[in-house]
Amino acid sequence: MKKRIAYLALFFVIMLLFFMLQKPCFMLYNDAPGRAVPFIGYLQVMLHGMSLDAATTGYLTALPWLAVLISIWFKKFPLRSILTGYYAVICLLVSLIFVGDMCLYPFWNFKLDASIFLYLDSPKNAMASVSTGFILLRVLIILLLSGFLTWILYKVTPRHLPPAQQRIAGSIATLLLGGVLFIIIRGGVSESTSNIGQVYFCNDEFLNHSAVNPAFSLIASAGKTKNYAEQFNFFDETHRKELFDDLYSTEGKNTVELLNTKRPDILIILMEGFGATMVESLGGVKGASPNIDRLSKEGIWFTNCYANSFRTDRGTICTFSGYQSFPDLSVMKIPAKSRTLPSIAGKLVKEGYCTDFLYGGDINFTNMKSYLLESGYQKLTADTDFPMSQHQNAWGVNDDITFDHLYQMLKDRKDSPWHTAFLTLSSHEPFEVPYHQLKEKQPNAFAFTDHCLGEFVERIRKTPIWNNLLIICLPDHGFYYPAEGNGHDARIHHIPMLWLGGAVKQPMVIEQLMNQSDLAATLLAQLDIDHSEFNFSRNILGSEYTYPFAYWTFGGGFAFADSTGVTLMDLNADRPVQETPSPNENRILRGKAILQSSYDDLGAR
Repeated sequence: MKKRIAYLALFFVIMLLFFMLQKPCFMLYNDAPGRAVPFIGYLQVMLHGMSLDAATTGYLTALPWLAVLISIWFKKFPLRSILTGYYAVICLLVSLIFVGDMCLYPFWNFKLDASIFLYLDSPKNAMASVSTGFILLRVLIILLLSGFLTWILYKVTPRHLPPAQQRIAGSIATLLLGGVLFIIIRGGVSESTSNIGQVYFCNDEFLNHSAVNPAFSLIASAGKTKNYAEQFNFFDETHRKELFDDLYSTEGKNTVELLNTKRPDILIILMEGFGATMVESLGGVKGASPNIDRLSKEGIWFTNCYANSFRTDRGTICTFSGYQSFPDLSVMKIPAKSRTLPSIAGKLVKEGYCTDFLYGGDINFTNMKSYLLESGYQKLTADTDFPMSQHQNAWGVNDDITFDHLYQMLKDRKDSPWHTAFLTLSSHEPFEVPYHQLKEKQPNAFAFTDHCLGEFVERIRKTPIWNNLLIICLPDHGFYYPAEGNGHDARIHHIPMLWLGGAVKQPMVIEQLMNQSDLAATLLAQLDIDHSEFNFSRNILGSEYTYPFAYWTFGGGFAFADSTGVTLMDLNADRPVQETPSPNENRILRGKAILQSSYDDLGAR
């Protein structure tokens, strides 16, 4: 068994080193010296990228591991003969991916992903920017590199494996080794699995990209990248544009000024699942939101807002980037696309704001980390920054602890202006919280978050920070409670939005029909900051906001709501599944125009 285990370990180490050594080569080829990357930067890239390198190596080790397992039951197993062809194939592929990624990065400025397959049907155009000599030299490098790596693996592979003396024990040991390999591939035993965002470690896009394993990037994106612009082509371009332009406008002056300053300190609290079904004043559960209802009377209370989607990763994009949601994909999980989006944080950074993000959970989940860093958040705080003794929730750290951390962080803050975003956690299943005010488990968890919010506001109100502070409370999505009726109807997507703080000019109730994605344009307009690149965000207080509506998506469909009612559209059946109070063809046409426009926009990024 020792010889078998030694072989697997040697194979793993060789492939891991191959991936790790790619990184300084990638950096040097792409002018790391010209970018003034210090020596420590190379080491940081290799260290932070090691987890994805190990996961990719784990995938490649799977077949040798299987061969070793089978060999236990043979007297003389010709391991080298069986695996030499496999070595040749994988070495050629990883060398091709490495060189391709390294050479394409100056043109694309993002890591190799499955979008390259969109260009294979036109190789002449794809290679039009480079010479024949350029291509031949790189082909030669690929062949030499793959040949050398194949030779090394060939040499370290035993020609034959001796018969195992204890076959049952050897098989069990090898299976346990396979379990370790599975954990490495998965990226650990936490909620999040291996993803590109986990290797991002700073605000330097080049260093983050350098840390990403290109083979993992290509494999991970293969099932997610499509020619999005070709999907849902309901109308010709002229008709689509007419319908869409009637709905979205980025022009027009504010009809009302909400703030007494143009440069407030801004805290956005993204409340996990805290939809209107949990807000008593909006028809929700009694007793679940006493603090939100109380605070709504002293701030700006948006009563007719709707979430664009149904999950945190999607709602986060809609909120912070003012982007549209999609029925069959999460933009956050496609870094090549999400990195191109505008963002509230990015706009504020250009205005001199310091930015940071706080979350008590795993910030690597669903590629959140990569999105946040790319969108302009300069510092991230997450579960790993809290001691394990405070991890009392299945998802991480409960809201009482993170709200206290937020308060301590803000009260000592000297620099201004600043923008902090905070994603709460406790109102997420399994709804286990250190709070017992309501009998039902789910509403009680929301009441706990509401309690933590109320305590935080009263504490921060007593500090000088309050005078220039704008707090925006907005859920990432709604919550299906009680579990009756259609899970995607207006009742479930209805969410509250509250602006409060010393920066608020006066209490006000705003009943305009809107989406959470409209926060970006509405907020930036109040700050006199251009928001024209937010294609799916409207300033709902602008003079051009003449057609109030809300739009949201769910698995296999979309919904469109306006003054005439609500239509839920099933895209698979190509028919409405709900029309309230009565059918309306215009709602369907407008919803389809938004859907088509959103895929066109995503495809162009």
